[in-house]
Amino acid sequence: MKSQNRASLRLKNLARQNVKLANRLGAGSSPSALTQLRSLTLNFGFSLATGELLHLNGGWYVTHAGLLRLASRRHCAGIEVDQVDQSSDPLAGRWVFKATVFRSPSSKGFVGYGDADPSNVSSLVHGAEMRVAETRAVNRALRKAYGIGLCSVEELGAFSSPSRSSSTPSSTNSSPSSNGSGNGQPRLRDQLCLLIRQHNLNANLVKAYAADFCGTQTISGASRELVESFISHLSAAAKENRDALVCRLNSYAHPVEAKP
Repeated sequence: MKSQNRASLRLKNLARQNVKLANRLGAGSSPSALTQLRSLTLNFGFSLATGELLHLNGGWYVTHAGLLRLASRRHCAGIEVDQVDQSSDPLAGRWVFKATVFRSPSSKGFVGYGDADPSNVSSLVHGAEMRVAETRAVNRALRKAYGIGLCSVEELGAFSSPSRSSSTPSSTNSSPSSNGSGNGQPRLRDQLCLLIRQHNLNANLVKAYAADFCGTQTISGASRELVESFISHLSAAAKENRDALVCRLNSYAHPVEAKP
């Protein structure tokens, strides 16, 4: 009973923290968005500060990192991933994977499929379609296993470029993955560098954190929208609790092997 009360109190505290951070990030303007955020926090324990949820285009998306941490918290028994050979075409860069999540050793498994090809991933991650497809399959299987009626970032919008009207002129500054700015604001790279200098953060660890936050191999492989979300998240986290942020960044440091 005491452990249940502690868990309930922890989730309520986390919900308050998430709502507070959402307001700082400008995601709290809609009462329905805050209501959904509270529900997601209380039901699944997702943390906004650690990048387990993202608010994009007016809606909430769970991240690959958030789903994996949920599986760990719920003591997932295992995840099995297989390539679907008959639907894949390596020469064309098309990959399809089947993922099966086992919630317990006796579970029959929850199945999810994920596909990726050059037409539905960003040009920045061309050549990595196989990994994208695997991630999407795992995400779908995890969402089924734990009853999450929420799309993941990697499935929608993370890797594929937003559609552009044919009447919209193409320019470097308007590209979704561009680091430039067409509205007089500092470039994303400059904004990130400024934050790193302002809060005296390790640039390499910030880059590693950004890639994990965005669900890509490197930060350059993320869409502009995701990078903008990460910058907002990093700024809020640094102001909220820099020490906690530094601890988080240190988790991305590669251990140094001791020399005899």
